[in-house]
Amino acid sequence: MEPLISLQILNAKPTYQPGDVLECEYQIDAVEAGQLQAIEASVLWYTEGKGDEDMGVHFFQRRVNGDANEGDLRQLHRFRTALPNSPLSYAGTIVKVRWCARIRVFLRRGREVFFEQAFTLGAIGSLDGS
Repeated sequence: MEPLISLQILNAKPTYQPGDVLECEYQIDAVEAGQLQAIEASVLWYTEGKGDEDMGVHFFQRRVNGDANEGDLRQLHRFRTALPNSPLSYAGTIVKVRWCARIRVFLRRGREVFFEQAFTLGAIGSLDGS
């Protein structure tokens, strides 16, 4: 059974501007505490489209059992970061720049699962592709 990853962007807006604070909370369910080795929370951007795909990590936090109350990483946890000036979200015909908050869960026996929540950072072009 796969763990259930709940990720929420608090005070979500249609578009964030550079310098805005992105605050998220997450919780892990449907898995025993002893099955979790680590959790990584990140805020990142990536490109889609023609050519090489690119990715950049703006915020990163790794937590292991010793970092959590009573060693239980499943508990509700929050993180926050001020968003950078660039790159801005873009949805062009040839290339797109996407932003997201992502939670990766590392399980025993080398398995991992992730969930991400997209958001828009100061859009340059039409995000609906038109």
